[in-house]
Amino acid sequence: MKFGKRLKQQIQETLPEWRDNFLSYKELKKLVRLISTTPMLPPPPPPPPPPQDLLPEYGKHESEFVFLLNNQIDKFNTFFMEKEEDFIIRHKEIQQRIQRVQKTWGPNGSHPSEICYKEEISMIRKDIVNFHGEMVLLINYSNINYTGLAKILKKYDKRTGSLLRLPFIQKVLEQPFFTTDLISKLIKELEATIDAMFPSGVDHEEQHDTTMTMRKRATNCEMIVLGEGIFRNTVAALLTMQEIRRGSSTYNHFSLPPLNLPDVELVQPIL
Repeated sequence: MKFGKRLKQQIQETLPEWRDNFLSYKELKKLVRLISTTPMLPPPPPPPPPPQDLLPEYGKHESEFVFLLNNQIDKFNTFFMEKEEDFIIRHKEIQQRIQRVQKTWGPNGSHPSEICYKEEISMIRKDIVNFHGEMVLLINYSNINYTGLAKILKKYDKRTGSLLRLPFIQKVLEQPFFTTDLISKLIKELEATIDAMFPSGVDHEEQHDTTMTMRKRATNCEMIVLGEGIFRNTVAALLTMQEIRRGSSTYNHFSLPPLNLPDVELVQPIL
């Protein structure tokens, strides 16, 4: 699948409120086409440069391309950091909710109640599933936007003969949206919470069968996702991350680093 179609599909499969924050790949692609088809004019003579509106068209489109690239990075960083901050707060709130429920309605709580305890824990479990899914989607957001930047820059260098990709990617690698270590850490902590709270809340034989089915289908990229909501979006994101990483048989400085998360296993504890 061409990247443009993959990106469009991924945008459709993510959360509605996230859709305007992805890479403007189509717009960048149009600018590359304009730059590569506009004839190069000879360099201007030594006198003072002409006003902006009299600059050669090639220079205008090139400037627009670089400006849009920088604008995209700013957009990614703003969105990613806002989500990261929100996730840190929500992670702490979930831990506090669990402690509060255990201290109040748990077996050793101030007002022990099996019914109230199960009801509250069930609500927390649903929130954890959704929260877990959103964090996986954010890692996918980082991955697919980085991949889009690398691809459009490769296209730019190839069409124009310039060498913009390497210095720009080096800049991208230092951006907040590219650094997902904290989110990966929060995901693993959340999974540990699920394992600790629900060790016997799932039929292990049924979970094993479901996990093996998911593993087999994910490997073949033929998973049929049942149901709606965040879980469906999360599995779609995981498959996209798998596809992106096996898109090339060679590793170079433009490649994404190894995935810190065991992609298929991400959804095992929340089935």
